[in-house]
Amino acid sequence: MDTAYIWLILGIIGALIMLGIQFYSKRALTMKRIIEIFLLSFLVITVGLGSIWASIGHSFFANQVASSIGWAPGSPFQQEVAFANLAFGVLGVLCIWIRGNFWTATVIGVSIFLLGDALGHISNIFVTGNYASGNAGAVLVLDILVPILLIGLLVAYKIMEERAVRSAIKSLERSL
Repeated sequence: MDTAYIWLILGIIGALIMLGIQFYSKRALTMKRIIEIFLLSFLVITVGLGSIWASIGHSFFANQVASSIGWAPGSPFQQEVAFANLAFGVLGVLCIWIRGNFWTATVIGVSIFLLGDALGHISNIFVTGNYASGNAGAVLVLDILVPILLIGLLVAYKIMEERAVRSAIKSLERSL
């Protein structure tokens, strides 16, 4: 298995641990809460820590990363990508403390970045025939899969949140 999948797997493990804690502490485990836990885990671990790790790679191991992508070492693009990854990493980690629309903004931003990366990788495959593992392998799959996962979870969470608010309003109206 490609090591690029590690951050997705760690996000799943993190969510399962949080679910286990919820279950054993006898807290209510609604579908909304399960979706929230998976979304938070993916934001903090997969996006946050994964992007910080990617930033370290593009900053301190730039030549090795460039080689794995099939690009020439020494390109200044590495530092730009490192800072973009660092920015999304910080946003992902901040999702622990900042909720609501901050999650939405983080999902939108990182999804645009990752899908843009995917487009760049696909274009590079067709234009130059670059099938290097860092261009056409797991990284490409994750650049598409992670945004789909994040957007799907976010939409599901927002729907569940809206239903809970409607239910609370109806309950309140009945009690008046």
